[in-house]
Amino acid sequence: MKKLFSEKVIKNKIVLSATSLIVLGSGIAYGTYELTKDSVSLTINGKEEIVRTHANTVHGLLKEIELDIRKEDEIAPATNKKIEDNMKITYKAAKPIKVAMGDERRTIWTTADTVKELIQQENIDISEHDRIEPALDTVIKKDLSLTIDKAFQITLNVGEEKQQVWTTSTTVADFLKNQDVQLNKLDEVEPALTEEITTKSKVIVTRIEKVTDVVEEPIAFNVVEKNDDDIEKGVQKVINSGKEGKQEKHYEVTLENGKEIDRKLIKTETVQKSEDRVVALGTKAVQSSSATVSRGNESVSKEYYVNSTAYTASCNGCSGTTATGINLRANPDAKVIAVDPSVIPLGTKVYVEGYGYAVAGDTGSAIKGNKIDVFFPSKSAAYRWGSKKVKIKILE
Repeated sequence: MKKLFSEKVIKNKIVLSATSLIVLGSGIAYGTYELTKDSVSLTINGKEEIVRTHANTVHGLLKEIELDIRKEDEIAPATNKKIEDNMKITYKAAKPIKVAMGDERRTIWTTADTVKELIQQENIDISEHDRIEPALDTVIKKDLSLTIDKAFQITLNVGEEKQQVWTTSTTVADFLKNQDVQLNKLDEVEPALTEEITTKSKVIVTRIEKVTDVVEEPIAFNVVEKNDDDIEKGVQKVINSGKEGKQEKHYEVTLENGKEIDRKLIKTETVQKSEDRVVALGTKAVQSSSATVSRGNESVSKEYYVNSTAYTASCNGCSGTTATGINLRANPDAKVIAVDPSVIPLGTKVYVEGYGYAVAGDTGSAIKGNKIDVFFPSKSAAYRWGSKKVKIKILE
């Protein structure tokens, strides 16, 4: 435009020179013609020059200098304004800008200086979440390409955290990158990273993690029984109480969003070996001079061998009170055995070899037939008794 304006000025000068030659003999007429022109300050796209013109209006002046005017150009004062001497006229040519917004493509002619001014002039509705390229402060140049991506809200679930977020992303991968979501090797993403993002999308990131859990467990000891001729038959003696060992079990644990969903045993390591419990079983024959044994005024009416076990008042499922109402917790020194009432009636006084005088004061679901369960106040004493065959004497 500057070139056009300059060429027009040169052209006017040539015309004036030629006219001067033609009217050389008519100097008075020429001088009168020049004096009747108005002097105008004309600024075209920021470049100011003084021109003299006989044009009647601003439009006439711009046409006179052969400017190609568009309706989007900025002209002040208006084109129908009459020319006056010393008038100031400004002209700013509109530039074509290519605008892409969603699926819409169009060219806008504008006199805006920056992208921000263009958006304001065109009343384009944008929000803080929209993506605009180039930036708002970019200076407008001819054939500039402006892209506006409108943001929309979608649901994002990362682990147990759920939120609504704004995005202009086109794919799941791009969306997660823009949201600063770092994916671990085992994490699962739905939909797939290559899927397109839409207003109906719901992106779910499931955090998957595998950790090692080490659990310490006891190793039960074995019970070894040995015959002993020095101990009466039917009597047992604990030589070594035994000791539990320790082992470590290593598990591969799979966590989904912090919660365990799978556990797999990887290896087992023995930390401490167990020690066997050694029990001596008496094999020495017992000499009996009489079938009847007296204890004060009591006599033995019957004696025979039974299988025996031991229990305490604090065992699992135990109430602490016997079937006949004896409170074993309140009477830890009581001598009580549990019996099968069909074999030994409740309340019967007995003598148990290795245990002493007792009363048949309790029952048990596992006590059937020739079997008894002897009471001890502590678990250690019950363990020492173990399981063995003993002679029981029914007292009259």
